[in-house]
Amino acid sequence: MSGAFEGSAGTAAARDLACRFLTDVQAVHGLPVDETAMDIVQLVVSELMTNASKYAPGPSVLALDVEKGAVEVSVWDGNPTPPVILPPDPTRVGRHGLEIVIKLAHGFAVHRTPLGKRITATIALTDDPLAVGL
Repeated sequence: MSGAFEGSAGTAAARDLACRFLTDVQAVHGLPVDETAMDIVQLVVSELMTNASKYAPGPSVLALDVEKGAVEVSVWDGNPTPPVILPPDPTRVGRHGLEIVIKLAHGFAVHRTPLGKRITATIALTDDPLAVGL
């Protein structure tokens, strides 16, 4: 599932898309999704979309996919410059978004594309690997 969004209003719409996607993963495909996973995915989508709207001109594309018991959250934007990933600093005010995403995700990657970059975070659907057949 994917969608294109622009500006700060797009962040809320992207979170809603992620919620609908995970609800479908449960209802249509019968895969378990922990409430914690639902919350984490929405937070990760929010952080990545906020950064895209803040640092890249134009629309951003959110893509969601499920593979091997995890949801892959990918956000593409038109700015080819990789994000600056700051080290943890409890005295810093703000700019903790990617730090949070990296801490919560099981996988995190930044890929340059011909027209910008794609940031991908992978989040487990459940803490129980047997529930998703791993």
